[in-house]
Amino acid sequence: MNKVFFSARAKDKTFKVFAIFCTFTCLLTLLVLIADILIKGLSRLNWSFFANLPSRFPEQSGIYTAIAGMVSLLFFTILIALPIGILSGIYLQEYGNKNRLAKFIEINISNLAGVPSVIYGILGLQLFVRMAGLGNSILSGALTLALLIMPVIIVSTREAIKAVPDTLREAAFGLGATRLQTIYRVVLPASFGGILTGIILSVSRAIGETAPLIVVGALAYVPFIPEGPLDQYTSLPIQIFNWTSRPQQGFVDNAAAGIIVLLVFTFLLNGIAIVLRNRWYKKTTI
Repeated sequence: MNKVFFSARAKDKTFKVFAIFCTFTCLLTLLVLIADILIKGLSRLNWSFFANLPSRFPEQSGIYTAIAGMVSLLFFTILIALPIGILSGIYLQEYGNKNRLAKFIEINISNLAGVPSVIYGILGLQLFVRMAGLGNSILSGALTLALLIMPVIIVSTREAIKAVPDTLREAAFGLGATRLQTIYRVVLPASFGGILTGIILSVSRAIGETAPLIVVGALAYVPFIPEGPLDQYTSLPIQIFNWTSRPQQGFVDNAAAGIIVLLVFTFLLNGIAIVLRNRWYKKTTI
C-alpha cells in the first residue's frame, strides 16, 4: 500500500516538474521573440513610420494606409458580426427548442469556431468576392472576418446566458415581465461580462488574421486611404507579411516595428474591454 502511495506521489511530482519546465520554456521562448522584435523594431517607431505611405525604399515606407485599412475593416466586421452573433446566441439559448436539430446546430457552431481561418477565406472568396461581385473590397473582407468570429461570439453568448441562474428569470416572470423584458432587463445585464469576454477574444482574433484576407484579395501595396466599404484596402498584418517576404534588412526592421504596433493595438483593445467588463461586474454586484 505504501509503495503504491509513494509511487503515485512520485508520478505526481514528476508531472508537476515537467509541467513547470514546459511553462517556463514557452515563456522564455516568448520573451526571446519579443526581445528580438523590440531590438529590431523600436528604432523605426517614429512619426514618419506612422504617417508615410508604403514605399519600395524601407526607410521611407510607413503604415498609414495599413492602419486606416485595419481600422475600417475592424469597424465593419464588428458592425456585421456583433448584432448577428449576439442575437443568434440569445435565440438559441432562450427561444430555441431543445431537440435533435438544436443539438446538431449547437455542435456545428462549436466546430465552426475551430475551423482554420484560411477555410473562411476560401468561402469568402467564393461567396462575397465572386458570387456577390464585391471584389477585393473592405466589405468582402469584413464579411469574411465576420463569418470567422461569429461562431466564437455565438458560443460565448450562449455560455454567458446559460450561467445566469434560473431563479432570476422566475422572479422576473413572477413580477409579470414578458420573456423579452426578462431577457433585456435581467438576463443580458447579468451575462454582459461573459458576452464581452467573447467579443474581446473574437475581435482580437480578427485583428491579427492574415490568411483569409490574402485569399479574398487584400492588397499588399495601397497608396491611398479607403473612403468607403467598396474601396480596395490593405491591413497591418498584410503589410507585415509583405515586408517579411522581402530580403532587405530594412524591411525586416519595418516588419518588427509593425508587429510592435499590432501588439500594442491588441493589448490596448483588450485592456479597455477588460476594464469595462470589471466595472460592469462591480456595478452588478453592488
